[in-house]
Amino acid sequence: MGMTRDELTFKPRLQVINQDQIEQIHSATLDVLERTGVDIPHAGALEILNDSGAKVVGNRVRMPSWLVEEAIRKAPSRIVLGTRTGKRTIILERDKTFFGTSLDCVDYLDPETHVRSRFVSENVKVTAALCDALPHLHWSMFIGMADDVPPDVADRVIARYALQYSEKPVAFCSKDTANSKDIYEMALLLCGGKENFEQIPCLLHYSEPISPLAYFGPAVDKIIYCAENNIPVINSPAPQAGGTAPSTLAGIVVQGNAETLSGLVLHQLINPGAPFIAGAFTTIMDMQTTVFSYGACEMSLMTAALAQMAQYYSLPFFGTAGATDSKFCDAQAGAEAAFQCLTAAAIGSGMVHDCGSWMDHGSLASPEFMVLVNEIVDAVDHFMRGIALNEEHLALDLIHKVGPAGNFLQEDHTMAHFREIRYSELFDRTIHDDWEKAGAKRFEQRLQEMTLETMKHRPEPLDDEVVKELDKMQASWK
Repeated sequence: MGMTRDELTFKPRLQVINQDQIEQIHSATLDVLERTGVDIPHAGALEILNDSGAKVVGNRVRMPSWLVEEAIRKAPSRIVLGTRTGKRTIILERDKTFFGTSLDCVDYLDPETHVRSRFVSENVKVTAALCDALPHLHWSMFIGMADDVPPDVADRVIARYALQYSEKPVAFCSKDTANSKDIYEMALLLCGGKENFEQIPCLLHYSEPISPLAYFGPAVDKIIYCAENNIPVINSPAPQAGGTAPSTLAGIVVQGNAETLSGLVLHQLINPGAPFIAGAFTTIMDMQTTVFSYGACEMSLMTAALAQMAQYYSLPFFGTAGATDSKFCDAQAGAEAAFQCLTAAAIGSGMVHDCGSWMDHGSLASPEFMVLVNEIVDAVDHFMRGIALNEEHLALDLIHKVGPAGNFLQEDHTMAHFREIRYSELFDRTIHDDWEKAGAKRFEQRLQEMTLETMKHRPEPLDDEVVKELDKMQASWK
C-alpha cells in the first residue's frame, strides 16, 4: 500500500472564508485604514505616525497601505511564552491553539454554596491556583476584579496574586502605564530579571481599541511602553454587530481587522520586531436584550474568519471560546462552550481566551465552569489529534487473524492501544443500575465534587524572600 511505519496524521481543519475572500477582506481593511482612519488622542503616537508616512489631521490618522503591510512584514510570526520558572509552554505560530482564561469578571459564583457575590482579591488566589491545576488550560488572565481594594491599586493586587498563585503565563490589563510598570517589575522579580523575561516572557499585556476605530490615550501610552520593553502586546478590539460595528458579519470582520492592525502599525514603528498578537472579540448585539453576547454562534464564525486573516498575515492571534451567556453551569453553558472550543481549535485560533471564566455576558466567574471547560478542551484536544494511519494502527493482519464473528478483547494489540482512547472522570458512561449503586450522582454533583477537590491545588510556593519583596512592592503602591 506504500504505507510506512511513520504516522500519517491529518489534523482536522475548519475554514470559514476562502482565499479570494481573505484577499477581499484584506483589501477592504486597507481601504478603511487609508480612507477612514482611526482616532489616536496621543501626541507622541501622532508624531511618530506622522513622521513615518501616515496622514495626521488632528487626532485622525490615515494609514497608507504600504505602511500597514510594512508593519505586518516586520512583526514576528512566532512568539514563545513560558512559566515564571522559565519553562517554555506556549509557541504561538501558524494554527497552533492554546486555551486560557479571561479577565475582569465583576462577580464570583461559589462552587460550594452556589451563591453569587462580588469578585474580591481572595477569589483571585482561588481561580489562579485552579487554573494552575487544570492541565488543558495553558495560560491565565486576571479572571476577576478586586472589589475589596481601592481601584487605583486593584490591578496590581490582582496581578500579584495571579502571578503568585499560578506558574502559567499571565495576560494582564492595567489602569495606566505606571501600574503596568509595577506589574512588569513583579514579573521580572519572579522570572529572574529582564534577560530571562525577554527569552521566555511569562507576562503579556492586553489592550483594547475602542470600537469603532478609536483609541484611549492612556491605552496608547501602555502600548508604547510595552513595545519599548518587549512585553508582548495583545491588541484586541471588541466590535459589536449593530452597535459599535456594522450589523453584517463581513463588515464587523473588516472593522475588527482594521482596528487591530492599526495598533500593529504604531507598535512596529516604535520597536520593529517586538512581539505583537492580533485579535478581535467580534460578536453581536442581541436586539431582544441589547446584551453583548458571549454565546452567539456568530461570535465563533467571525472569530474564525479573523483567525484566518491572522494566519494570512503570519501573525499570532488572540481568539475567543469557552464562554457562555448562561448564569449557571448548566446545559446551555456546556453547549455554548463546547461549540466554541471545537471551532476555535479546528480553525487554529492561537491564544484562545475566556475558557470557563466568562459567564453571564462576561460578568461572572465560576470555578465549576472552569473545570467543565477544561474537560471540554481535553476532548477537543483528542479530536484534533486526528486519526493515526500506519501499519500498526490500520491493524490489517489483526483483522485477518480474528476474522468474522471473532472478538478483539484479549488481543495484545488491544492491550497496547486501548489507552489511546479518552476516559473522563466527569462524564459518566456506566449503565443505569451501576450508576445507582455508585450513589446516583448527577452531572452537577460530580462537577461540584471534582471542582472542590481540584481547588485544593497550590503551585510550588515562592521563596520567602520573593514573597517579602512582593509585600514590600505592594506596600508602596499609592
